[in-house]
Amino acid sequence: MSPANMLQELSNLGIGIGFREPFRADLFIHRDKIDFLEITADHYFDANRKKLAELDLLNEHFPLIPHGLNLSLGSAEGIDENYLEKFAALVEKLNPAWFREHLCFTKSGGKQIGHLAPVPYTDEAVKVFVKNISHVKTRINTPLILENITYNVRFPSSEMTEAEFITRILEETDCGLLLDVTNLYINSVNFGFDWRKFLDELPLERIVQLHFVGLHKHQNLLIDAHAHKTGDEIWEVFREVCRRTDVKGAILERDENFPPFAEILEEMKTARSLFKNPNLKEFSAV
Repeated sequence: MSPANMLQELSNLGIGIGFREPFRADLFIHRDKIDFLEITADHYFDANRKKLAELDLLNEHFPLIPHGLNLSLGSAEGIDENYLEKFAALVEKLNPAWFREHLCFTKSGGKQIGHLAPVPYTDEAVKVFVKNISHVKTRINTPLILENITYNVRFPSSEMTEAEFITRILEETDCGLLLDVTNLYINSVNFGFDWRKFLDELPLERIVQLHFVGLHKHQNLLIDAHAHKTGDEIWEVFREVCRRTDVKGAILERDENFPPFAEILEEMKTARSLFKNPNLKEFSAV
């Protein structure tokens, strides 16, 4: 079986939401409308008893996908072994369909820099990612999927396009892609490229999961603050990806400015409609 076919054999998880504590009661009230949850792995490293009990409760009632913030796969200094061990223990406990991290670096010189930072798209950077990801995969056997980020700068030293860069990493590490459609749209507007052509360059068969959420404009830039409802421009990217390839799951990422949960469910309903029928000409976007 080819690597791409192996990714297609992953479980079809459906439509879910990133777990946030303000949603906890509503998640259980509306359990039948939520297929799976994405949890922030870092929140459960060295966690207290209450937090671990929360994890056990969620794990009993929902399929969980852990996502990391600080593996720093793009760091030339390599992987923090302590962090990796904690991540591996969590993945072993949850036995998820896959786990995910970002295509970025978050530390330099042994210090955390506090955000998801992009790298120049060079052969050397590809080698760094491949080395670090290969090391992670020796410790964690669960499939790893990698997420595209937003960025404020693009480096003149780049030797290839972002899509070419992502493709090389995916193919050389045999990883899947978590395509954040909001991040893709924001970057396309802020840096003036066609997101459809970006999709043309990707190995679409490696897309496993999507992220979606709304955006807002600050001065002349679009910003992904995870604080706004999903707009038609994002739904159009979502629709196009689902039209081009089969996707195993999609997560709504909402971190603040929480609306009534009924509005969250409406967004998930729209995602489910497009997930099942991306050729639908009309849909009820909220």
